[in-house]
Amino acid sequence: MYNIGDKIVYAVHGAGTIVDIQEIEILNNTEKYYILLLPINDIKISIPESEINSGKIRPIITKAEGKKVMEILKSEKTMMSSNWGKRYRENLEQLKSGDIFEIADIVRNLTILDNEKTLSASEKKMLNDAKRVMVSELVIVGSITKEEASEMIDEAITL
Repeated sequence: MYNIGDKIVYAVHGAGTIVDIQEIEILNNTEKYYILLLPINDIKISIPESEINSGKIRPIITKAEGKKVMEILKSEKTMMSSNWGKRYRENLEQLKSGDIFEIADIVRNLTILDNEKTLSASEKKMLNDAKRVMVSELVIVGSITKEEASEMIDEAITL
């Protein structure tokens, strides 16, 4: 399905490049694994082939879709629950989807909310996780550094 050199996004973990495909045996069960190198902190993760059609993996966005992400970041905050627990659960579902547009919505909303009032520790972690996923994809799509991608996100939200 995917080949070495393909660039994909693994929901919650972020975007990376497939650097190897291996047959790995775990508990007498052999399965093909895609070895994904994430540009953020040079982390390698192994993705079982059985996860490929789970909806957690998708190709990286195009440059045109990247522009749409920036438009989302620049737009007004959308309605969120005032109850932080409910808001957290809703945002977690969006984050797990791996949809970059949903993730951009989380990053924008939580950044604005953090500027208005301090986020809980859980929501701060979620904001950092969502931003890391976005940064990893922008690094690959735009051939930019993680610092440049992070600055792009911050500047888009503060305009």
